[in-house]
Amino acid sequence: MIILWIVLTPLVLGVLALGLYFLKAIVQGTIEGLRSDPAAEAAAEETAARVSALGLLPPERQNTELPAPLQPALTVAMAAAKAGDWQPAAELLEGTASNGDWELRAHFCERLADVAAEDDAWLLSWEAAHPDDPTAALLRARSTVFLAWKVRGAKRAQYTSHEQFEGFRRTLLRSRDEHTRATALAPADDPTPYVGEIWTAIGLGHPHEEMHRVWKEITSRAPHHYEATFSALQYWCAKWRGSEELARAFAVRAAAEAPAGTLMSVFPLIAHFEHDDSDTADVDRTPEMYATVDAVLADVAAADPDHPRLPEVRHLLAYYLYLQERWDEALDQFRRVDGHAGAFIPWRYKGDAAEEFCRMRDECVANGSAV
Repeated sequence: MIILWIVLTPLVLGVLALGLYFLKAIVQGTIEGLRSDPAAEAAAEETAARVSALGLLPPERQNTELPAPLQPALTVAMAAAKAGDWQPAAELLEGTASNGDWELRAHFCERLADVAAEDDAWLLSWEAAHPDDPTAALLRARSTVFLAWKVRGAKRAQYTSHEQFEGFRRTLLRSRDEHTRATALAPADDPTPYVGEIWTAIGLGHPHEEMHRVWKEITSRAPHHYEATFSALQYWCAKWRGSEELARAFAVRAAAEAPAGTLMSVFPLIAHFEHDDSDTADVDRTPEMYATVDAVLADVAAADPDHPRLPEVRHLLAYYLYLQERWDEALDQFRRVDGHAGAFIPWRYKGDAAEEFCRMRDECVANGSAV
């Protein structure tokens, strides 16, 4: 037997070596064939030249944290807060309250609350100086919600520890009491404390009746509030406290009841995105989906150019126009937000947000008529 192995081993090793040699040759030949495809190389070079001529940025220059540049005043307030100074934030948010600009107030509050969730020294100083300030109370409640989700982490439930879930729940319970205080201190017509309360409801699993109560408080003050509608739609999604049917019905109703320019038409598109588990774009090219995308295009055209949520809508619109192979229309939206690939939907769901953004954008360039 030993002699047999001595005889056979060189033969076996020789066959394996020959097989590996031919496999390597086949793979290298395939790669070289792809590399030496003159038509493919020419097309790639032409697309790259057109992308460059349009002034579009490569993946490494895309901001993957934001959907668009922040307003200068907000940038100043956030920088001051990180340095320990609360007064610019107070002045900024007071201006939104005095003007009754609840959409902008919610947007600013969201960004500043995220800063406080990382380091609340500046907010503690504000609360010490003005213990019953309604805006400070609002930021405290919203920042506690942000803190709760940071404690939980972004991973799926099966990868989240018992300790993380317990910390998440404890922190959200605290935010519930803080929102109660914030609503008591807030101006009577301010819906913003209730908007943040939706995420407490999502995390703690509040029943539908409680969500209906919060929604009534919001819509009695601001019937077409973008952030409130986005947050409520998340509650009604199947992944949280509702179902696909409830989410779609809520989104369609919000869009149908809203005037042009409020951007409410995007919510049926978001409901579709949240529940689409298909592996083909066929579901995005139905007559119903074409009509939905067209409605969003008209809504965007009618919207205030300074609407704080407009860039987010443009990102999703670019994505669906791309899926529908409406190359020039998609590219128009991509160009308006180029440099930023940080929209939560769709890019945060896509792994490498900047690469996906640029791949789709460049395909629009390649197939469209833009020079």
